[in-house]
Amino acid sequence: MKKLHSNRFLATLVLTSILAFSCSNDDDNNTEMESASSTTVYASNNSDGNITRYDVTNSANITTKTLITTSTAADGIYFDSDSDAVIQASRSGLGLEGFLNISNLLDNATINADINGTMDMTSPRELAVNGNTYVVADNADVDGDATTPDGKLFIYTRNGNSFTLRNTITTDFKLWGITFKNNDLYAVVDATNELAVFTNFTANTSDETLSASKRIAIEGIVRTHGLTYDSASDVMVMTDIADATNGQDDGAFHIIEDFTSKFNDTANGATLSASQQTRVSGTATLLGNPVDVAYDATTQTVFIAEAGNGGGRILAFNNIGSGGNITPTVNNSLASASSVFIYKN
Repeated sequence: MKKLHSNRFLATLVLTSILAFSCSNDDDNNTEMESASSTTVYASNNSDGNITRYDVTNSANITTKTLITTSTAADGIYFDSDSDAVIQASRSGLGLEGFLNISNLLDNATINADINGTMDMTSPRELAVNGNTYVVADNADVDGDATTPDGKLFIYTRNGNSFTLRNTITTDFKLWGITFKNNDLYAVVDATNELAVFTNFTANTSDETLSASKRIAIEGIVRTHGLTYDSASDVMVMTDIADATNGQDDGAFHIIEDFTSKFNDTANGATLSASQQTRVSGTATLLGNPVDVAYDATTQTVFIAEAGNGGGRILAFNNIGSGGNITPTVNNSLASASSVFIYKN
């Protein structure tokens, strides 16, 4: 992984992205400044498997830390503040790996996993966490028949410094992004514009094949990959990679406010209309293959792991209320960026 220096982090622009608190509705761009005690963004990639940590709390002193892992490719990433640990799904190691006490590590430190699990997976993608339950979406086709796409969810429990595979769930659709909303697990239906939910997912403790409780289409999306849900604001954000072979400018992300009521009001198999969403897309966005997303509800900032444009980038967008062809306020090179996670303290 290449070190991303702070002067490439567009320090003069990230001030509004991170520290501006929106105190108005979507049609009013007036803001007031409110400092956060700590804002950190973590990113993984499929270029070298290292972890990138951005401290974006102070625009005058933005720091970047690269942690060199033994993985050569990685995807879903998560930060556990209780143990000061970063956990990522290793696509080269085919398992979860966790690294403790990362705040004390120096830039370019070489690290070995302190929290280990078994190598069970075939093609791990996103990671979703609920308490000590860690779920990884595996994108590999389970039955080998491409005409009947399927996937697998690996459910691990964390006990101290180890992960134990509790059970696996085979799905009747191909997987990529996943996120928890309480005990419900939301999943994108890869290669489609659909969103699925498994209600009370954590209660499924046996190996089994499970159909989603509900699936709906998201109008305007061509092919979805990443998603994230913020419970405090009831906002769901989903990405659209569109044509996977075009990694330059046909991607987008959709913001769904008042998500719970909109999802509940959309019947199983029906479509959530474009009028109930806000879409950000266009050549200025640099969105080609936005594979993952994180959302800061306080500043209404969307962070994107962009895998295609320019070889890979970490992007951030604010002033997203009206959507459209928005220029990112943060634009960093990160080769084959694959996952992004934000932590605020």
